[in-house]
Amino acid sequence: MRVKWKRSERVQIAVQKSGRLTDHSLALLKRCGLRLTRGAGQLLAVAENMPADVLLVRDDEIPGLVREGACDLGIVGLNVAEEQRLGLAAGDLAPRTVRSLDFGGCRLAMAYPREGSARCAAQLGGGRVATSYPRLTRKFLEEAGVEAEIIPFSGAVELAPRLGRADAICDLVSSGKTLAANQLDEGETVLESRAALLASPTEAPAARRELVDLLKRRIDAVMQARETKYIMLHAPREALRAIAELLPGSESPTIMALEGSKDRVALHAVCRESIFWETLEALKNAGASSILVLPVEKMLE
Repeated sequence: MRVKWKRSERVQIAVQKSGRLTDHSLALLKRCGLRLTRGAGQLLAVAENMPADVLLVRDDEIPGLVREGACDLGIVGLNVAEEQRLGLAAGDLAPRTVRSLDFGGCRLAMAYPREGSARCAAQLGGGRVATSYPRLTRKFLEEAGVEAEIIPFSGAVELAPRLGRADAICDLVSSGKTLAANQLDEGETVLESRAALLASPTEAPAARRELVDLLKRRIDAVMQARETKYIMLHAPREALRAIAELLPGSESPTIMALEGSKDRVALHAVCRESIFWETLEALKNAGASSILVLPVEKMLE
């Protein structure tokens, strides 16, 4: 039998309804244990196993929904959150950035036409900059001591110089292929961005405060698990100190005797940093063998 909860008891989570963060955001919530159901075309996904709803909205609506307390949590790009934060009036509370997530990586950057006269912001000389992020762009230019006219531009910002609307642009960049296709060269980085978990600055009612905290802990656990690897190897006892020093971000490893061997042991360790091929080769050179690196599905501390 499905348990029914009152609206005041249900946690509201806002995510992007369509775009580069949507699938990653929903997958993260599912890994946190939410079994979501959503009808075709619906902008609301309901969790079957706990009092939580996921609202699918435009990304630029998410910071406001979280700030006003309409949603308890939100997942949005840091670029959107920071652009809106800069537009708040003095005394207004901004959503709290709980943590950075491991998807949606990109950068807000200046870009200049290859046939233009400006190759950097300092050479704009009162020129025009087209952007969908006017506040972040203005802040960057002011801090750089550059005078330029900000041209708010929605849609394909990279077309603005070709249309004669701007001498440079400030836009999101991931691979840089779109800039290259439009004869633009990337310039200064304005903001390094990735998805972020936002929380309401107002405290949730007691009826759902505990669940909000539970979801934040689960998201932390999922992120830690993604960033963590479990490594197993065999090694001579005399090489253990050198091998332990090579393991990235590990705590004290577990050492177990190998059956039939007096001078070799099995070592198991949880590594909280990336393990590269160079790390494995260094471990092998130190005497390790049978090296196995495994992903961690879930982890609670």
